[in-house]
Amino acid sequence: MASCSEGSASVSYEPTESAASQKREERLRKFRELHFKRNEARKLNHKEVVEEDKRLKLPTNWEAKKARLEWELMTDEKKKECAAKGEDYDRVKLLEISAEDAERWERKKKKKNPDPGFSGYAEAQLRQYQRLTKQIKPDMDSYERQREQCGEDFHPTSNSLIHGTHVPSKEGIDRMVEDVEKQIEKRAKYSRRRAYNDDADIDYINERNAKFNKKAERFYGKYTAEIKQNLERGTAV
Repeated sequence: MASCSEGSASVSYEPTESAASQKREERLRKFRELHFKRNEARKLNHKEVVEEDKRLKLPTNWEAKKARLEWELMTDEKKKECAAKGEDYDRVKLLEISAEDAERWERKKKKKNPDPGFSGYAEAQLRQYQRLTKQIKPDMDSYERQREQCGEDFHPTSNSLIHGTHVPSKEGIDRMVEDVEKQIEKRAKYSRRRAYNDDADIDYINERNAKFNKKAERFYGKYTAEIKQNLERGTAV
């Protein structure tokens, strides 16, 4: 009887041990998966931190510069393709522009103020330089003639003696005179200085006092007109 009971006990114990081992293997597998996921998350976090640090160290307008460089590279590639095919890049570009985009660009161009006004001497000088350089049309024939005449002195060095030898052309002088006259006309139009009246009464001692008198006259002139007339006639009481 003892042998039979011992056999039955061993038979019932074996399935229990195998089930426990399976559970243990399952837990170990899940643990390894979690450990692997944690390492992957740690690597991704470190990578993001490095990338964010790189982005913070970049200039503030880096994205705009990057987009601009990509656009320039794309434009160069397109120009090369058009040159290889014997096509005009400007015509191909215009064919790719939709009517809506063209209308929107035209509206933006009309809204743009060509003269933002005076903000500083440096800005005004820069606008003047840009305006003058846009008007310049290079004369290649004159350029070639001048280079032949000057020879090696066309690209002067510290030993070149060409100062005072250049004679401007009549067309260049006329262009300069025309531009100076335009500047004078524009300056007179935008000037806020009032014309000086020689016949006006001098009732001030300096420029600041003249401005104060004009301001006082504007606000109180109608109340003091009679007193002023009596003082001028000498009949004031």
